[in-house]
Order: sequence, then structure tokens, then C-alpha cells
Amino acid sequence: MPSTPRVISIIMGGGRGSRLYPLTKDRCKPAVPLAGNYRLVDIPISNCLNSGFNQIFVLTQFNTASLHKHIQQTYKFDGFGGGFVDILAAEQTGDKESWYQGTADAVRQNLHHYNLSDNDLVLILSGDQLYRLDFDELVRQHLEANAEVTIAAKALPADQVSALGVMRVGTDLRISEFVEKPKDPKVIASLVLGGEARARLSDKSAKPYCLASMGIYLFSGRVMREALANPSQTDFGKEVIPGLLHSKRMMAYVFDGYWEDIGTVGSFWECNLSLTDPVPPFDFFDGQNPVYTHSRYLPTSKLNGTRVRHVLMADGAIVDDSELERCVIGVRSVIRQGTRLENVVMMGADFFERPDDLTSNNNAQRPHVGVGENCVIRNAIIDKNARIGAGCRLSPRGLLEKWETPALFVRDGVIVVKKGAVVSPGTVVGE
Repeated sequence: MPSTPRVISIIMGGGRGSRLYPLTKDRCKPAVPLAGNYRLVDIPISNCLNSGFNQIFVLTQFNTASLHKHIQQTYKFDGFGGGFVDILAAEQTGDKESWYQGTADAVRQNLHHYNLSDNDLVLILSGDQLYRLDFDELVRQHLEANAEVTIAAKALPADQVSALGVMRVGTDLRISEFVEKPKDPKVIASLVLGGEARARLSDKSAKPYCLASMGIYLFSGRVMREALANPSQTDFGKEVIPGLLHSKRMMAYVFDGYWEDIGTVGSFWECNLSLTDPVPPFDFFDGQNPVYTHSRYLPTSKLNGTRVRHVLMADGAIVDDSELERCVIGVRSVIRQGTRLENVVMMGADFFERPDDLTSNNNAQRPHVGVGENCVIRNAIIDKNARIGAGCRLSPRGLLEKWETPALFVRDGVIVVKKGAVVSPGTVVGE
């Protein structure tokens, strides 16, 4: 028998991702491209694999086609290691006709797939966060503390925790109070870290901090079954965790590294652009803990007379005599001469387009995939397969929140060119 329990990893990928619209108009959150080469789901899967945990389930529900394709193309294991990344899509059965009602309900509806025993451990993860964490250390602390539930937690400024679960812990890290998404300033103030816990933080200022849940939960198999026995409890943070607090030994695992919850268009944009910093907060160049993704076998990117400053560029890009400042340029991106991009996340394309493709399809008036000549684009996200004609000037400046056209959308101070959108030559927006 193995000396350590079997760890089953479950990645939640079923949410609508409404705050990430229009990036989630045609795809689910975990399938959103990240850092030029990757998808958001690659982060939790890579953390699992780098921790030695290779039995992974991804639960999906909305707009799942691109996520399913990515996982099937990327995560293929040999037949001897027992590893897998399985997709469990929401399904209607003879016993259950409703879709997932929440995170806990999604796990409950798939219990029969896990072959779960009381001695197993179940690791619950989000599919839309950027971080690097050795889950083996989390498991080790869980076992040494004889915990029944362990929650990964991070100290955050008190004014940033209203959208997260906030906890109070003792000196032994046992959780004594848990409040999901507190809005009342008095409640938040009552949960501010003090004493020895506050003294451990690197920030020595007087700024108040709270210990916030990262949405990463580790359950013993037995407790997981008990927790999901009540069908009326559909969400881990809102119902299951508070319901177990006083009956189970619940511990916090304090994480002190970089962690970003990519839940909005603004946070996605800022997170991507931060990767272009000389010393980025998250290091994709860590050879000891790689982030895995689909191997595309693309050619090296080509820059002709282009001036770049703080740019992250994926494979297969072609940039011709342009100027890029603080940009993330995705796979197969094409940027034509005389163009300037500032603070732009460009996701690239799913295919290369030959010069004669449009004329052969009687679409000579439609712009080619990518960005045309002599464009100026600032503070933007250009989604995949977008076609931006020559001479366009795009910026969110002066536009109202949620301003929208068939091709464009403004959210969180960012202008988004929608996936597959066509922006006519000479279009001027926000300048």
C-alpha cells in the first residue's frame, strides 16, 4: 500500500464568467488565453503535475468546446503512470435533470466518477487563478496537523477582501471563524490580523490585513462525502465550509507567494501586462516548475524593423516595422507596418492566413487577420482571430463602461476587440 493517501484533484471550470465578458462570450473562463502561449486552466493543472498529483478532473458546464479541445490536445499520459486529466461536463441523467448549481453541487453530481475512498484526499481548485504552489506541502501540513479540511489562505489588505472568504485563525492555524464575501466594514475590521500573525507579514506598515481564502480546499475523503450529503448546500465558500467549521478540524495553510484571482477584464489585462516587467510577479521561466500547454510546433516569431519595449511575444508572430510598448503578443499574431500598440494584450490567431485567402473567397474588402497598417491601439485586449483594418485608432478614453458595438466592448477601462470581430479600416474610437 502507498505510504501517503491518494490525492484526487478537481478543477472547477463550470462558471459562466460573466465578469470576464466578452472574453467568455464563446469560451469558459479556464479556456481564456494567458501570457501569449497558455490558457488559464494550464496553471492549476501544471501546479498539480509539478506537485506529483496526476489524477485530475476538470468540471465544465458553459461554452466548453475550446477548453475540451485544448485539454485533449495537451495532456496525454503514458499507460504506466496512472495519470490522467479527465473532463467531466455537466450532464442530465435519469436521477438529476438540473445543471450545476454551485461549486459543491458540481463536485457532488460527479461523486460516482472519482472512485473515492475514506482515506483519499480531495483537492478542490479554481480554474481562473495565477499562482505557483507546491500542493505536496499543503498535503504534508494537512496530515501532520490531523486536519479534516485545510484551506489555502493569503494575507491581503483589508480593503481587498470583500469578494473573498475571510477567516480568523489561532496560533496553531486552526480556523475559528469564516465569513464568505463580507461587505460590512465592521465585520471586516473584526477579522483584521493582529499580534503575532500580523508581525509575520513582510509589510511592516500600519495597513490592516485579513487572511483570505484562495478558493483552494483540501478534504479528507470521508469528510468530503459527509459535506456533500446535504443537497441543499451547493457552494463550498458560502455553505459547506461555514457548515463544517465547528464540527470538523479545519486548518489554514498560509501562502506567501504571488496569487492573482483573474475574475474581471481589468484584472486579466493588468495581470498579463505585469508579465512584461523586467522582474515579473509570476515567473513563466522557472525551469524547475514549468507551466505546461499545447505544443504547437510553430516557427520562431519574426520582427522586421520593429521597436519593442517590455514585450512578451509568443511563437509564430509576425511584426513588421511597428512600435510595441508593454504588450503581450499571442501565437500567430500579425501586426503590419506603421502600427503602434501601447498596453495591449493581443491573443493572436488559431490559423495562418495566406495573402490570397480573402480574394479566393470573394472577401477582398475584409481586413486580414491581425492588425492592419498605420493603426494606433492603446489600453486594449485584442481577442483571437480579430481583423483590424488599416488606419484604425482604438482607445477606451472617454467611453462609458460597457459601451458596446458588434466588434468592440469597454470594460474596467479597457477596450476589447471581440473574438473573430471585424473592425473596418479607418475606425476611430475613444481618441
